[in-house]
Amino acid sequence: MLELAPEIIALLFLAAVAAGFVDAIAGGGGLITVPALLAAGVSPVAAIATNKIQGSCGTAAATWTFWRKGRIDFALLKWPLIATVVGAALGAVTVMFVDTTWLMVLLPLLLAAIAVYFLVGPKASDEDVHARLTPFAFGAVAGGIGFYDGFFGPGAGSFFALALVTLLGMGLTRATAHTKALNLASNLVSVAVFAVGGQVLWAVGLSMAVGQVIGGWLGSHAAMRFGPRLIRPLLVVICLAMVVKLLSDPTNPLRVWLAGFF
Repeated sequence: MLELAPEIIALLFLAAVAAGFVDAIAGGGGLITVPALLAAGVSPVAAIATNKIQGSCGTAAATWTFWRKGRIDFALLKWPLIATVVGAALGAVTVMFVDTTWLMVLLPLLLAAIAVYFLVGPKASDEDVHARLTPFAFGAVAGGIGFYDGFFGPGAGSFFALALVTLLGMGLTRATAHTKALNLASNLVSVAVFAVGGQVLWAVGLSMAVGQVIGGWLGSHAAMRFGPRLIRPLLVVICLAMVVKLLSDPTNPLRVWLAGFF
């Protein structure tokens, strides 16, 4: 059983507060907490599993805050939530058995594309527009993102937010609120699968969960107060920061390929 020094636990707690704040607004907090767990000596699969524990609590705090303010329509999310749960369960099972190298090539490209969309694309306001998909059809998209969230996770909030804005026509603050509900569903089912597989470090995850709840509460209130003025730029910054973080790894396959190309 891995034992961490108190000062390491304290640093992981602070990382969880920052991740909870970011997650509640733009997603991507996993790119703060997963590397922090890996740096503390936690194995990759255990880091992903433990990250789901603390991420679930922070997302639950944000979801509760948005729901109490009347920002989440669970009737609308019925089919997307079901699809997200199924996708997340399949993703969590898959990550314990397959090589994730290909994901390190695809993920930076997807995150960069999202950043470009929110930076130069149509201005995402708080006004709802015509939906391109029905909630039932959107379930297929939600299921795919749920699979990714169970499989790896960081950036899933950004993917959900973009899909809700572009495909269900939601305003940015409303999309952010509904993203939290979808994220919570995928996190909870992932935790269940990882727990059955014995991959969760419960003491570490629960201590970080306290920090996530604090950060999630602060972030959700900030999102409702400032709306797109805060959400849009933070989405861009977080997506680009995640791209830089992923490509900062000298072993990242995409970085290796680009270095050889140039």
